Amino acid sequence: MKPPGGLPLLEDLPDLDGRRVLVRVDFNVPLHIGIDGRATVADDFRIRAALPTLCWLLDRGAEVVACSHLGRPADTRDPRWEMGPVRERLEALCPGVALTDNLRFNPGERANDPAFVASLIEGFDAYVNEAFGVAHRRHASIVGPPQFLPSAAGLRLAKEVEVLSCLLDGPARPFVAVVGGAKVADKIKVLKVLATRVDTLIVGGGMAFTFLAALGHSVGSSLLEPEQLSACRELLDSGTEILLPTDIRALEPGGTFGRPADGVGPRGGTKVTERDLADGWTGLDIGPDAAATFADVVRQAGTVLWNGPMGAFEDVRFASGTRVVAQAVAESDAFSVVGGGDSASALEELGLADRVSFLSTGGGASLCFIEGDGDLPALDALRHAPNAPR
Repeated sequence: MKPPGGLPLLEDLPDLDGRRVLVRVDFNVPLHIGIDGRATVADDFRIRAALPTLCWLLDRGAEVVACSHLGRPADTRDPRWEMGPVRERLEALCPGVALTDNLRFNPGERANDPAFVASLIEGFDAYVNEAFGVAHRRHASIVGPPQFLPSAAGLRLAKEVEVLSCLLDGPARPFVAVVGGAKVADKIKVLKVLATRVDTLIVGGGMAFTFLAALGHSVGSSLLEPEQLSACRELLDSGTEILLPTDIRALEPGGTFGRPADGVGPRGGTKVTERDLADGWTGLDIGPDAAATFADVVRQAGTVLWNGPMGAFEDVRFASGTRVVAQAVAESDAFSVVGGGDSASALEELGLADRVSFLSTGGGASLCFIEGDGDLPALDALRHAPNAPR
């Protein structure tokens, strides 16, 4: 493989036979808590994505130790986020690879504390980054080790960079981006970048309601970010074709939504309505007309980037929009890239994950890669490693 963007690859590492290698992985996987209170890995996609790199290192005689974060502990040990369930699954999939404690149990991880970096790399001879999902974080385990150890991008991380670079360098046209999720604030920067690159930008999910409000529509009790209204108007006036939902599936006042908990399902009636919602009604999915329109545009694309669900798909009443768009992405002849996170989960649940061109392990990281024109803190750190191509 040609080094993407000057990154050192596994082949650029010194002889590894008998050497200790620290591998930063992203095993921040969802857990399932059984009726007996025991936690198990609910989705091992990220673990499986790292296996080729782990096996490559083992095959060359290396002693491999993986490190990862899990959940969002408050920089201290939290029994809810112990690595036991992940370690058990890793052992089943790739025997012989050790896994450290949760990195975020130590405050030095997120603070990028040099002392924590020193303790992390002590006794290791090389470092591999196979954690694209957190490549946009300037954390100790991400940017620290390449300053001191021969380092390399893992096979999956290198592939992520190679594929996402295709979206920045002459993508097949029309280039369509489908962006969903909850908040405009989380994605406004990348939306502005995408507006300069794509032919059509499709906006769904909770963020669509701030765009609709910017056009003067009433959104009832739907998610609304008043501080983002001007940014939405600016995007809508940018000249890029931006498609918003023409109809909405909404929940009646007083209703609840989400996955069933303790045998009690969400409650409340729903209806499909036009863009203007009455007081108290909450928009939680795009309507059938919008879903059909979005799907038609996706099917005609040459390149598709999808990041974020079209609604609260964890509730079956509000999953149809995401399902229709996912099906269109899978059926399209386009080069299709799907960001990780909820989009990947939706594809997995629908059994469509193997029908897209590339399923990224990093939702936020993939967007930051595009926003940063192909650069991320992890990639910059690797490019400055002592063994990086010069």
